Amino acid sequence: MRKRNVAIATVVVVGLLGVTGYGVASAMVYDEISKVSGDCPTTWADNDPTGFEILNGDGTRVAGHEAFDTTPYLIPDPEAVTFPSRDPAITVSGWWMPAARADAPAVLVVHGVHACKRDYTVLLPAGMLHRNGFSVLMIDIRDHGDSTYEDGRYAGGTEEYAEVLGAWDWLRTDRGIPIEKIGVYGASLGAATVLIAVGQEPRIVSVFEDSSYADLKLMIADELTRIGYPTFLEPGAELAGRLIAGDDIAGLSPLDGVRHLAGRPIFITHGTQDDRIKIAYAEDLIAAAEATGSEPQSWFVPCGHTHSMLDETAAYEQRLAGFFNETLGVGPIASD
Repeated sequence: MRKRNVAIATVVVVGLLGVTGYGVASAMVYDEISKVSGDCPTTWADNDPTGFEILNGDGTRVAGHEAFDTTPYLIPDPEAVTFPSRDPAITVSGWWMPAARADAPAVLVVHGVHACKRDYTVLLPAGMLHRNGFSVLMIDIRDHGDSTYEDGRYAGGTEEYAEVLGAWDWLRTDRGIPIEKIGVYGASLGAATVLIAVGQEPRIVSVFEDSSYADLKLMIADELTRIGYPTFLEPGAELAGRLIAGDDIAGLSPLDGVRHLAGRPIFITHGTQDDRIKIAYAEDLIAAAEATGSEPQSWFVPCGHTHSMLDETAAYEQRLAGFFNETLGVGPIASD
């Protein structure tokens, strides 16, 4: 009997050590994949709508686009604005750039992770939209740029969508733009965030997304693989998010947002050579949109993550402005 009890105790101790080790590893993984600095890269300090360069976060020029001319996409006199997120603890920082026409539609533009409104991946689309007659609002989501620094972590859009909805509210109430004339655009994490927001706010008219993931649990597993961790840590990382930061990082997803489109227009674009967010996610989003009765427009480009705007600039602008012209209405599309 004594030997049996010792054996049982040994199994219990080993099991507890295993559970403890899994918990510690999961917490470490969550900490690594969720951390953000809160600040824009200092190398982007001079980037704004009046003048910006095509730079990586380390300040180097994006390979193959060292001579990219941003002049046609510059916007004079952006107005710095602040307003509340739908999460009252967060104050959103943004740039408001009205079109020449007082009755012009507006598009909200949202950046990706470890970035801010000074990133070319949002400054360039914003310039495309503005020169085609749209008013543009660019924002920083929480823990990025000049918006409220909450906890130094990002939640995959599952919290940040409240900033999108706060900005949408501001356009309606502060700038008096009718609901039917407001669209949303996002790149990378910004794309995921606007898709989640669309699912939470059925009055958003149309959405253009560039390089979103679809299912957050699968994306976490992809991130674990990318940084060299085993994917069986995904459930633990998800639990760690709840315990450490109070974030239900799998409670909402872009896929769920698309499933609530109910026929609303969506444009999905993705690079076929994207090594950060798999192109399969775009295919999943298209299928989900079709299943809800929407007729998604899509465009796949042989390029890396969010690089279609650089590799196929004219075609990108035509599709971006054309989509919002079709869904919001504005007028002729710029041809030069």
